[in-house]
Amino acid sequence: MASIALKSFIGLRQASAEKPHFTIQAKPISLNPSIHRRLQVNAAKTSPKVTGRNLRVAVVGGGPAGGSAAETLAKGGIETFLIERKMDNCKPCGGAIPLCMVGEFDLPLDIIDRRVTKMKMISPSNVAVDIGQTLKPHEYIGMVRREVLDQYLRNRASENGATVINGLFLKMEKPGDGEAPYVLHYTEYDGKVGGAGVKKSLEVDAVIGADGANSRVAKSIDAGDYEYAIAFQERIKIPDDKMVYYENLAEMYVGDDVSPDFYGWVFPKCDHVAVGTGTVTHKGDIKKFQLATRNRAKDKILGGKILRVEAHPIPEHPRPRRLAGRVALVGDAAGYVTKCSGEGIYFAAKSGRMCAEAIVEGSENGKRMVNEADLRKYLEKWDKTYWPTYKVLDVLQKVFYRSNPAREAFVEMCGDEYVQKMTFDSYLYKRVVPGNPWEDLKLAVNTIGSLVRANALRREMEKLNV
Repeated sequence: MASIALKSFIGLRQASAEKPHFTIQAKPISLNPSIHRRLQVNAAKTSPKVTGRNLRVAVVGGGPAGGSAAETLAKGGIETFLIERKMDNCKPCGGAIPLCMVGEFDLPLDIIDRRVTKMKMISPSNVAVDIGQTLKPHEYIGMVRREVLDQYLRNRASENGATVINGLFLKMEKPGDGEAPYVLHYTEYDGKVGGAGVKKSLEVDAVIGADGANSRVAKSIDAGDYEYAIAFQERIKIPDDKMVYYENLAEMYVGDDVSPDFYGWVFPKCDHVAVGTGTVTHKGDIKKFQLATRNRAKDKILGGKILRVEAHPIPEHPRPRRLAGRVALVGDAAGYVTKCSGEGIYFAAKSGRMCAEAIVEGSENGKRMVNEADLRKYLEKWDKTYWPTYKVLDVLQKVFYRSNPAREAFVEMCGDEYVQKMTFDSYLYKRVVPGNPWEDLKLAVNTIGSLVRANALRREMEKLNV
């Protein structure tokens, strides 16, 4: 994507010092002394108007969060700048997206490599459970390549008026007073391999940090650290006859051999499979876990050729601080990756859009300055909408990923049709689905039974190891 040439320094004109207006309306005084006089105070929008230009916002990071944020801002009348260093970035990501994302973000079907309608969950003892029997004919999990999805979202932001800059964000100077601009320093590249780049600066009214788990924007606002996982993935080209097996099928492997606290996966792409794993607690052993994942799937990927090796950190929980002044974090930079499933693409795109919507609304389509209170509305809406999802998956990971016997119980539970229906409905449409009380009771009993059997198995295994 061609970068857009800018002057070496882009400044802002001062916002007008418009004074806030207040109106006081007094209700008629009752002759009855028992009724107190009431005053109603209506405060108009107090943020100053931006004169001679529209509100200016920089989005740092061009993944699903940044692309979605930039598009929403540009459509909403905001002068938008999107800064991304790697325009062909291939993040080590399983690439699964829920069905609702296709319609909600108006994604073309040709960027979806595979429509997964079947999954195999494979236990530590290699017991495989088929998942997907409750899916309706039109339902599927989309499999995408991040380099394709990310570029599409950036292009769409550009088509809607955002300025896309091929650049590396370096640092940010905070404003000296409440309405002064933020100054972003970055190195702009012309797309040529090996180019040194040109140092430039940009003044903006607000910043959205969408620059991933190692976010420099987060460091600029002292957002705090969080625990993170290392994801390791290999893209493997397998023979055509073996690729048929993975045409609409994804596999998930659980066990101490593939990860002590996560899972291994084989996900189909356009002409290859992505084989990977991740861990929080044993990062130094990630290559050993990757080898084990390949070994578990070896008969199905035999004869494959490794095309690319990828590794990247994945946050395990939200940062302590996601907002400071007129700077907000979204996507991986904010820590929006779910426990248990490790899903982040939809939540990245959704958080980017929600944050941008809060800025558009607070600025009255770019006509007024925004403040922290405007951006905080995004966080309040986000937490209210998605906290239950994150909490449920956090509990599931703590219960079922703690030992091999617990994982055996988890896989056994996944064979239940009611569990599959609840799981897919929640995943595909991004909501915590209310269950049937009777089925929930049966599920609770079955889960307890599975865990009891798992603990009994663990004790027997411990005896054998003595």
